Amino acid sequence: MANARDIQLDALRAIAVTLVLYSHLLAAGGSSFVGHLGVRLFFVLSGFLITRLLLEARDASLFEVGPALRSFYARRMIRIFPPYFAVLGLVWLASEQSRPSLAWHALYLSNFWYARHNDWTPWLLCHFWSLSIEEQFYLVWPLIVLLAPRKRLEAITIAVIAFSLAYRFYWPIAANPALARDLLPPASMDALGCGALLAVRRARGADAPKWMRLGWPVLAAMFLFVVWSDPGPANSAWEWPRWTLVQVLPLVPMLAIVAACSNGLRGPLGRLAEFPPLLALGRISYGVYLYHSILLALTVRAQSWIPVDVSEQGPGRFIVAGTATLVVASLSWVFFEKPLNGLKRYFPYVAPSRRRGASETRGFGTAPALDLRPTDRGRP
Repeated sequence: MANARDIQLDALRAIAVTLVLYSHLLAAGGSSFVGHLGVRLFFVLSGFLITRLLLEARDASLFEVGPALRSFYARRMIRIFPPYFAVLGLVWLASEQSRPSLAWHALYLSNFWYARHNDWTPWLLCHFWSLSIEEQFYLVWPLIVLLAPRKRLEAITIAVIAFSLAYRFYWPIAANPALARDLLPPASMDALGCGALLAVRRARGADAPKWMRLGWPVLAAMFLFVVWSDPGPANSAWEWPRWTLVQVLPLVPMLAIVAACSNGLRGPLGRLAEFPPLLALGRISYGVYLYHSILLALTVRAQSWIPVDVSEQGPGRFIVAGTATLVVASLSWVFFEKPLNGLKRYFPYVAPSRRRGASETRGFGTAPALDLRPTDRGRP
């Protein structure tokens, strides 16, 4: 398999989860756009990797839709469910306030829960909104990739991105800056779709368009200018355009960076993207994202035992809660997630072909299965 391991994509996972930790543990006032930027990068990565994986399965000579779909969902459950539901179990034990919403989280409807109540309660699970978005994407997108006419996939992907962008025009009409604006699935389909578009183009021998590869620094600079601009008073004329630009402008830079890393950066940037500690953080990034809020809550409760201030955003909280998160996520990966990932070998995307001859008549002996495993040592 040509793309057996995109090692530099782990570096992007590490960057994405670091942005989330920075927003939740260190930055004064939360700097929510920084964490949201990390989540959007996760979405682009997921859209690219999942779509590429499904297209490679579809191209195999022994491909069948039914077995491929069953294997996809089984492998996603093996990778995602165990630590996810372990966290929900811990929250059920530790936080009575969170219990009324746990059924929503267990059904991967966290984003709808928070949008429905227009409030981040319970805050302990508020980051689960993005995991729900991804699971909703996994539920529908494989059906499209594996069943839609191959020549229509690029147009379908562009239509998904266009619909997501158009969705943003509803909010100034509704005059309602509710959480639903950011948390309902259409608000994230542009990022997931951009990653998927890159995979679809790669499958037909193309890459990111030249204007994206050359023009992304300009869009990145425009994004920084908009972020640093004065947001103005609430409900000002600049509020909605600013929000839209903050959401949309990073998409092309992210797509270009994912494209470059999946091809393999060379030189100093390539060496940086393969820096072992960065890759290690990328591998455990799913656990870091899952566990960090619980460990933050435990850190704050233990303030009387900790010699530095962890009750507020700042270096003390970042160092203590961040270190605890890395330790727990590392242990989870080594002793929990990685062993379970070994079960994926029982769910190949393409069924193994039988050897011809006597072994076939006796009903045993199979050729090795075509290995189309996703590059998901860390997050998907």
